Amino acid sequence: MRRCSGCGAILQSEDKTRIGYTPKEDSSYCQRCFRLIHYDDLTISMKTGIDPDAVLNGIADMDGMILYVADLFDFEAGMIAGLARKIKERDVILACTKRDLLPDTVSHDKIAQFVFGRLKEYGIQIKELVLLSGRTMLGVEELKEVISRHAKGRSVIVMGKANSGKSTLLNALSGTATLTSSRYPGTTLDFNRLEIDGITYIDTPGIELQNSMLMAVPETELKTLIPAKTVKPTVYQIHEDQSYAVGGLVRVDVECSAKGTVTWYLSDRLYLHRSRLAGADALWQKQYGKLLVPTPVKQDFRRLSYHPKGEKTDIVIDGLGWCSVSKEITAITVHSPKQVNVTFRKAML
Repeated sequence: MRRCSGCGAILQSEDKTRIGYTPKEDSSYCQRCFRLIHYDDLTISMKTGIDPDAVLNGIADMDGMILYVADLFDFEAGMIAGLARKIKERDVILACTKRDLLPDTVSHDKIAQFVFGRLKEYGIQIKELVLLSGRTMLGVEELKEVISRHAKGRSVIVMGKANSGKSTLLNALSGTATLTSSRYPGTTLDFNRLEIDGITYIDTPGIELQNSMLMAVPETELKTLIPAKTVKPTVYQIHEDQSYAVGGLVRVDVECSAKGTVTWYLSDRLYLHRSRLAGADALWQKQYGKLLVPTPVKQDFRRLSYHPKGEKTDIVIDGLGWCSVSKEITAITVHSPKQVNVTFRKAML
């Protein structure tokens, strides 16, 4: 039984519509991976269909230490519900990718302080944290040293949410481009073993992003949502109640008691529209799907209200980015697709 070197699927030459298909019986890659690698062409979508419980149970049954990969820009989406129970008593190294998407002015120490604070709230304990940047994964030599020190002859199980950068990281660790990496959720389809510097690494399918905006939009829009370079904060000084629409994906209404600040961290390909709160409903109804694009596939929105506790607060939309408001903001209302997770947290930056 041969497996695709890129995604781990069992190779077969009988059915073009099934995963693992290759027209060449001696090929190391399935046709889906070949098209992704060479043409960025997604022939079969697997953003759903990979059972997250099956993946987590498979990881729980394996012997080895855990290399947990999380995307710093989309950190809340990278936290896996119930993970602390699944990996209890395991040695865990946390590799936070995409450090380069955050402003250069933010120190590593401040980011690390934020990460450890959030991990404590999620009940996740780790041995060490390593921050990595870019597709070359600047910081990978430090990670190699950390893994070598903790592995002690054990396999390293690489896990994380879909789109966290697991396969890209493994390619950087090995110095090759063996594994298929792409912006599409569900690129890795099965458990995939590889040897790097005498250590066995097990690449695992990404845990499905069930509550992410990446799942709520057509896959053709992923290039618009996912930042390709360092995010430049968009800062607004406000003195009255305001509304902010990120295309037709999400709307955030804020009320203020005095002059305050609203700062957005988003892909520069997204359209951000500001208006007075008083006319926001009329604007949304008139321009939704016209000026306010892109829009989610299911246009079923909910309203979430939050009252900050007199401190700088982030409103995080999984798969999209976040908005940071100053302490003068007294009330926040978020209009978002029902399936997309929204988190209110103490400001990251």
